[in-house]
Amino acid sequence: DLFPSATVEKANQKGSSCLKTEMVDSQYYLPNDIGISALDCREAFRLLSPKEQMYAHYLSRASWYGGLIVLIQTSPESANIYVLLQKMFRAQAPQQLEAAATAAGLSAEEYQAFLVYAAGLYANMGNYKSFGDTKFIPNLPKFKALVWESLAFKQSPGDMEALWGCCSESLYSLEDKQKQLGLGEKGISAYFSGNCCLEDAEFAQKFLDSKNLSAYNTRLFKTEIDGKRCYEVRLASAEKGENTDEVCCGKHEFEDAVFSVKRGDYAFLMEKVCQNLEKAKDYAANDNQKRMLEEYSRSFTCGSVEAHKEGSRYWIKDKGPIVESYIGFIESYRDPFGSRGEFEGFVAVVNKAMSARFAQLVSSAEDLLPELPWPPAFEKDRFLKPDFTSLDVLTFAGSGIPAGINIPNYDDIRQTEGFKNVSLGNVLAVAYATQKDKLTFLEENDKDLYIKWKGPSFEVQVGLHELLGHGSGKLFVQDDKGKFNFDQTAVRNPETGELISSWYKGSETWDSKFSTIASSYEECRAECVGLYLCLNKEVLRIFGNEGGDAEEVVYVNWLNMVRAGLLGLEFYTPESKSWRQAHMQARFVILRVLLEAGEGLVGLKECMGADGRSDAVITLDRSKIYTVGKSAIQRFLCKLQVHKSTADVEGGRALYEGYSAVTADGTHNFLRLRETVLLRKEARKMFVQANTYIKGTYDAVELVEYEGSAAGLIQSFVERFPDDAEKVEAQLLEMTCMDSSCWC
Repeated sequence: DLFPSATVEKANQKGSSCLKTEMVDSQYYLPNDIGISALDCREAFRLLSPKEQMYAHYLSRASWYGGLIVLIQTSPESANIYVLLQKMFRAQAPQQLEAAATAAGLSAEEYQAFLVYAAGLYANMGNYKSFGDTKFIPNLPKFKALVWESLAFKQSPGDMEALWGCCSESLYSLEDKQKQLGLGEKGISAYFSGNCCLEDAEFAQKFLDSKNLSAYNTRLFKTEIDGKRCYEVRLASAEKGENTDEVCCGKHEFEDAVFSVKRGDYAFLMEKVCQNLEKAKDYAANDNQKRMLEEYSRSFTCGSVEAHKEGSRYWIKDKGPIVESYIGFIESYRDPFGSRGEFEGFVAVVNKAMSARFAQLVSSAEDLLPELPWPPAFEKDRFLKPDFTSLDVLTFAGSGIPAGINIPNYDDIRQTEGFKNVSLGNVLAVAYATQKDKLTFLEENDKDLYIKWKGPSFEVQVGLHELLGHGSGKLFVQDDKGKFNFDQTAVRNPETGELISSWYKGSETWDSKFSTIASSYEECRAECVGLYLCLNKEVLRIFGNEGGDAEEVVYVNWLNMVRAGLLGLEFYTPESKSWRQAHMQARFVILRVLLEAGEGLVGLKECMGADGRSDAVITLDRSKIYTVGKSAIQRFLCKLQVHKSTADVEGGRALYEGYSAVTADGTHNFLRLRETVLLRKEARKMFVQANTYIKGTYDAVELVEYEGSAAGLIQSFVERFPDDAEKVEAQLLEMTCMDSSCWC
């Protein structure tokens, strides 16, 4: 029997709804017609000088090697599946493997499903969606037959059978805990051993804070010895061992437990990252870039987040580079506790024409910040004008590609030294193109407006969200020496009129204090800033929108937000009452706020679609955006900022979780609407990226692009590591095998 049949029987015995593979809820499949687009960067790359091309090449190599870390971070089985696919496609390209698929009894549709699954695994760097954290499984019952018929199996049957044995069960498993990423019984996470729960994460954070250690580049493994809790904190680094002054390696007694801090997580991959950063340094344009790369390399060698922060300081000082990049353990969205960073690295080329608009927005920032609805004391003492550029992505290694970024994420640097904003132009160009017949939940007369103005309105929203959303607001801090960054005898809470009574102390940060809600809460705050300030005519003029066009941009921006709030229900899990995607939770919260504002501002009604299935329609009264809508966002945004500034976790959590609640009570049955959203959801696009190679012995770089298809995406990964693919795969398997018992 083929393995999926055994899995089906096992799932059936455990009471799973997965009675047989083809009947699994479609949300766990990637559809055969999923959108796949190539990121166009040929012209941008061609315009670089030979030196700049070499710099971009080695940074890309560092990023791609580091990006493989995400396989280890995502799930226990991701690396095994990746290696299985790499071996199959390295022996036979997708077109050649099709003959083996036919011999194995696969139909054309089933083989396409296999290619789509493989492309999804590569694009997400694991078998969980990067946007939503839901598991996806192959939509075909004959995977094993294809493996056995492949040339890779015929060449190395023992190795391939062993690989299949390592990942076949988890490949298809939809046990409740494995349906999504999460902590404890809520899901699976490779940031923590399988026996860790929320209490362990909180306890470990207390220990890390006591040692002034960041969680960004760590994972946590728990054991019990003689009835005593023992935790292993692993730091990502090329070096192993404990001889370093940079980090607190070794054993530490803490309360009733023992913590062991060890270096060397992902050591092989971290070393490859460092090797390529060293090579890139030879082609750096200036001293800031050289010092930046030196500090990154020091961080990745010894496991020091402080060194990465130092590199980030040089990165901020590197104003207006032609080739922009950032690399490290950056975003904490996928850590269920919200403190550990997923590895990512990007390399991109500045689009000068588009960047000019963003530069104009930066110049206007000091005039716009006072318009935000909180007292001056709650704003930073000085706005540190950042770089804000539009970039054409050459390389983005990690689990997914965003539309815009505001980094670094280190609060102490952002508050006093600055940050950078980037908008990814060639991503925006293809990611949000929409066909009218696939537009859901809008009235017909809104659909044409939406398609015409979605691009321009999203450009405005991204600019405001990144620069004045993430770039605004002060955190009140009392440092380790007892010094305050505010006058505690004068600053009052605008909600109560009383002196503020809470603030961040010592090594506490936004992420460590607000933990599980920090990412989504901050995204919500930034989205609200975008909605609020897009009503400013000067902002609209900067982006080339005046008169009637400006009003259409405002309308579609707000309409897009409330529609996105409804679409966000896809990313809510009723069984665990948890959200799986920070941005979509944020947009649902905003929808709730605007519905609560009443007066007919937003309408949401359930109906029957033309196809006879349940449907819904969301409407927005444009005449009330500047009155009812603005007032609602103004009040809510002020509350968000006050809780954030004052480290009021209890108040902030009550506010945010209250609006995040998805229930069947009240005016709208959101649980039922969720079923409608799932019924009509469209899969998120995947992107195909180019590779770069050194030509011969000369310092000349060749750019190789691939078609925008599942086969093109697969081929790009097969050709990504031409010199040491087998060694890389062996190391991935070794890292996975070493920890396999931690999730049994």
